[in-house]
Amino acid sequence: MEVQFRTKNESNQEQERNFLELTPVERIYRFLDLMQRINRFPTKAKDDGNNFTIQITTGK
Repeated sequence: MEVQFRTKNESNQEQERNFLELTPVERIYRFLDLMQRINRFPTKAKDDGNNFTIQITTGK
């Protein structure tokens, strides 16, 4: 593991450059992988059963 010291701007530029090197299909797969990993991220939010859904319908 290598430790690098750089500014936030430099880090963002490198991430953007690496992302743009990917093919469009690889970008989609990276996005889908990120979506799966973020769902596994632990949160403090608890479902207390008091949630509700608002449905908006068009009056015909």
